[in-house]
Amino acid sequence: MSGRFVSMDRDTAYLLPPSVQEWLPEDHLARFVVEIVEGMNLGELTEAYRGRGSDAYHPAMMVALLFYGYATGVFSSRKLERATYDSVAFRYVAANAHPDHDTIAVFRKRFLGELSGLFVEILNVAHQMGLLKLGKVSLDGTKVHANASKHSALSWEHACKIEAQLKAEVEQLMRLAEEADAADIPDGMSVPEELQRREERLAAIAEAKAAIEARAAERYAREQAAYEEKMAARKAKEKSEGRKPRGKPPTQPQAGPRPKDQVNLTDADSRIMPGSGGGFEQAYNAQATVDVDTMLVVEQHVSQSPNDKLEVNPTLANLDAVAPVIGKAEALLADTGYFSADNVDQCHAHEVEPYIAAGRDAHYPPLAQRMNGPAPLAPDASPVERMKHRLRTPDGRAIYAKRKCTVEPTFGIIKSVLGFRQFLLRGLQAVEHEWTLVCIGWNLKRMHRLHMAA
Repeated sequence: MSGRFVSMDRDTAYLLPPSVQEWLPEDHLARFVVEIVEGMNLGELTEAYRGRGSDAYHPAMMVALLFYGYATGVFSSRKLERATYDSVAFRYVAANAHPDHDTIAVFRKRFLGELSGLFVEILNVAHQMGLLKLGKVSLDGTKVHANASKHSALSWEHACKIEAQLKAEVEQLMRLAEEADAADIPDGMSVPEELQRREERLAAIAEAKAAIEARAAERYAREQAAYEEKMAARKAKEKSEGRKPRGKPPTQPQAGPRPKDQVNLTDADSRIMPGSGGGFEQAYNAQATVDVDTMLVVEQHVSQSPNDKLEVNPTLANLDAVAPVIGKAEALLADTGYFSADNVDQCHAHEVEPYIAAGRDAHYPPLAQRMNGPAPLAPDASPVERMKHRLRTPDGRAIYAKRKCTVEPTFGIIKSVLGFRQFLLRGLQAVEHEWTLVCIGWNLKRMHRLHMAA
């Protein structure tokens, strides 16, 4: 007995043209993204077109296409172009149009700043929808590969060695060119071409050395300022106690580049940073501040420093900038990589309660230590001591425990689920804008989930 099957016909044409409105469920993420983008003020983008030449794709469609791509893990312009043919959701977002990858890439590059500026507007939309009311926030960073290989880096020591070798080769080629008898020139060698090639390499090395020298000068200025501050504190202590302080005095920093100082020839703004799995990688330090209650990214920036201690100040400044839109942050949660007395003081100066781990706690502490509260706090306790005491209380431990289940899953989903592990663009400014696009995509995806659950 033959089975009963649903009829299958790929040849009959539609009697009426299909509508893109029928392609997706009402609660689909693509509809949500399009609705959010259509409600935004895109005047800066639309005014940039003067009406000359061929008709352009509407900026609202291009913005929605990019935002939906970053929300679903489709980042490259070629994959976005392909998705407008292969994916029903992307067909809906693009209104059944198919912008080519060059058009998408040029639009993204041209309007990077304007697209990043929409980050705060999307947070405002979340606030107006009742999805976001800023309170406690979690701060963390993750290393994201630069669009450059660490093997393209050139160290000061190696640059000086190659420079000397190239200069010697240039002198040798000049002697060959000046000799009347060219019998010693190998067959197939063009002296002018060889000279030009070496001159170009010498120019590139000179540019790289100048960048290394500039970075070394900035480092020396920072280290010299810290050295003078330590020496002044040491002298003040000696004067107050009437005796020479114990321990070795701080070492005075040395000016100039160090042998291992380097610059990447592909992306000079990127840095060699330690990777999470060991070893080193050419990367940027991408920072994000996440609202504890909603897991929405409310602040983001990119750093060239592998260390997180310098990232609290820019985070607090950015949180103050968005406070008129989404409210004032009440508390900042961060791991021990962000701890310093100055960072604690800066949090209080910005009226934000710090919950920054001052050290790593041992796993499975004794029961009495877990159950008993901390000793009473001294009346003259410093801000750091008060924060440490607060973190030892049951309430403080409960608040700090939310850090791991808010900002770390955000990075895990962005890198492992959406697949954003490497920047497509080069240069610090472009990378900062691209990281903002990634955070916009995450926020739209998260807002859709929160809206569905409301």
